[in-house]
Amino acid sequence: MTTTLAQRTAALLACTAFGLATPALAQDKTVKIGVLNDMSSLYADIGGPNSVVAVKMAVEDSGLKAKGWTIEVLSGDHQNKPDVGVNIARQWIDADKVDAIADTPSSGVALAVNNLVKDKNSVLLNSGAATADLTGKACTPNTVSFSYDTYMLANGTGKALTKAGGDSWFFLTVDYAFGHALERDTTSAVAATGGKMVGGVKHPLNTSDFSSFLLQAQSSKAKVIGLANAGGDTTNSIKQAAEFGIVSGGQKLAPLLMFINDVHALGLKTAQGLTFTESFYWDLNDKTREWSKRFQKVSPKGSMPSMTVAGLYAEILHYLKAMEALGGNPHDGAKVVAKMKEIPTDDPLFGKGPLRADGRRIIPAYLFEVKKPEESKGPWDYYKLVATIAPEDAAKPLEASDCPLVKK
Repeated sequence: MTTTLAQRTAALLACTAFGLATPALAQDKTVKIGVLNDMSSLYADIGGPNSVVAVKMAVEDSGLKAKGWTIEVLSGDHQNKPDVGVNIARQWIDADKVDAIADTPSSGVALAVNNLVKDKNSVLLNSGAATADLTGKACTPNTVSFSYDTYMLANGTGKALTKAGGDSWFFLTVDYAFGHALERDTTSAVAATGGKMVGGVKHPLNTSDFSSFLLQAQSSKAKVIGLANAGGDTTNSIKQAAEFGIVSGGQKLAPLLMFINDVHALGLKTAQGLTFTESFYWDLNDKTREWSKRFQKVSPKGSMPSMTVAGLYAEILHYLKAMEALGGNPHDGAKVVAKMKEIPTDDPLFGKGPLRADGRRIIPAYLFEVKKPEESKGPWDYYKLVATIAPEDAAKPLEASDCPLVKK
């Protein structure tokens, strides 16, 4: 009898405790976001400290702090090394109770963190990494990608230049996951448009001397030399190509991933005429101009935002909208991402567009050409719009996706 009474009492107390805990959990309004990127090397100007600024702007603009939320932003330098990135992310999730890892330029790092985040049921808010595999064969219920991917770049620049007569390609490819994915996707896009790949060479990440690679590209006689690299590797290869007279010799350089920060570093005299694809430019419309000028005032170097920085701002805004819609932080990454896919995306930089089942946000892309020095009206006035790529053409069709989350 005593035992039965004790058991009933224990059960009652447990139920009471559970009943009290559930509303408390729903009212948890603390969020931690870790910005993980290259803070000190060849991708630092693309994101780096600027990404942290963009995340903090999104936190303020979300209005959640005024509603009683506590949102903390951490930052870390992954040094473009997957093991370093995973160790930082694991420390953040396990010890610091970080809810979301954000940015992750360098596809090798992003793919490694993607696996960790799934195992830990956290969230990966990718804006920096280009590999389309994050929303393809490596997709998970915990990861979203907002800004761009290798499919977008390939089908923008690759198809446009091939249609314009550049039907033979040689690739200078950075030798890791991003470069491999970009070359793969561009080769497919070029072939689908009637062109062909005549050769290619891989180079190490953060290369200072491109002479031997450029000589191979020059001797290939390919009409287009595709630069499947980014950041400092792209600017170095373009500068050295000019020294070899490659463009003046009749071949066209195609930087498959280029950012406004790269054009700024090169200067218009060197960068003029380059054609590439982006999903954002600060001078696109009134809303992008207004936000970009706000950003420039707080940017550590007074720069305009890159495509990935703008995408990160929009992504954090949407992530926090999902948190608010949930009524609190469930500390359940898959649940938060599911809510992100459920509610409509809408922000001042990219407008409206669905977040698909594979985690890819659907937005337009733009083919830009760098202005000649005499065409520029002032600082950061660098691009002229060549073509707009419809949202449905800028992302791989869902029916062709190899993401396991997509039902065919």
